[in-house]
Amino acid sequence: MSEDLGLTHIALICTDADRTIDFYARYADMKVVHDRRDEGRRVFWLSDLSRPFAIVFLERQQAEAPLGPFGHLGVCLSSRELVDARLAMARDEGLQTSEPTDSGPPVGYWAFIQDPDGHTLELSYGQQVQLHIEAAAT
Repeated sequence: MSEDLGLTHIALICTDADRTIDFYARYADMKVVHDRRDEGRRVFWLSDLSRPFAIVFLERQQAEAPLGPFGHLGVCLSSRELVDARLAMARDEGLQTSEPTDSGPPVGYWAFIQDPDGHTLELSYGQQVQLHIEAAAT
């Protein structure tokens, strides 16, 4: 087993673990990779399995300091159409969303959705984060 290096997680509070898991599975293609009880509270990790990074959620009765409105988690999707479809699904479910914006390279096409606890999730297409990281590493 190897040791983790670099940025591995962000930790947030949620009020309903099952609702949070469902939201991130449907909107960000994430799944539970760890789930436990810690001092009676549910703690779970969500990942898209593409890198050693997870969102750690601690379930409490009340969310504190939601990530947003600009502070956000960013998830890149495979097409503009998928961004638009997930925005439409979020609107149909009564979730707060922004209008999509096309900012061109390196930012791409993006929009915000508010998760059930007020944390902001950005869905995007065409971002070039990996390209810039690879260039900086050489």
